[in-house]
Amino acid sequence: MIDDQLDQLEELRGDLPLAVQGLEERINELQRIITTREQEKQECLDKRTNNESEIELKQENQKKFKAQLYAVRNNKEYDALTKEIDNTDVQITKMELENDSLADQSKKIQTEIDELTPMLEELQKELKEKEADLKVIIKANEREEAKLKAEREKIEPQIRKPDYAAYIKIRKAKRGVAVATIKRSACSGCNNVVPSQRQLEIRRNNKLFYCEYCGRILVSAEIAELTH
Repeated sequence: MIDDQLDQLEELRGDLPLAVQGLEERINELQRIITTREQEKQECLDKRTNNESEIELKQENQKKFKAQLYAVRNNKEYDALTKEIDNTDVQITKMELENDSLADQSKKIQTEIDELTPMLEELQKELKEKEADLKVIIKANEREEAKLKAEREKIEPQIRKPDYAAYIKIRKAKRGVAVATIKRSACSGCNNVVPSQRQLEIRRNNKLFYCEYCGRILVSAEIAELTH
């Protein structure tokens, strides 16, 4: 069977395709985490920069308010200025404390990025090696695989659609083995005996027959030999 031969070529790749896929998924997830952390770090830096600019502006205003204290004409003006000065001091202190917290947060995020980056680089190195191994195997068998696929494409249109649909369904259910042969009067898929009359009908090769026990498509040994 062409599909059996294609399956054998696929088996030569072992677990490499799954390993490559798994590595790609882990790399993508790590990259996503690192990107998110870098964005969070940048947001912290932007917030600190804005706070520093705001602090400088408020400190300049403080100087003006304190200078105006010497020019007040009554207690009301004095109280208003001192209240403004106190409020500004509170705001400055609040932003300075926030900047300290943001600095600690940025440091923590950077530490996490520094821990994840070598892990990402190691996974990328491993992926590159496994992709190279897989490429070698695929390259070694690409001509044979292409030939088998071309033969399959020629045969597929000749098969009745209901029969082909049944074949694909069984193939999925039976881990790729949809067709069994009759060997020593038994199904090669499950080793259960096939009645003599059914064997004769199968040899006529004019319709599909299924094993009563495992559900695989049954073909005679002669037909199976022709398909190899």
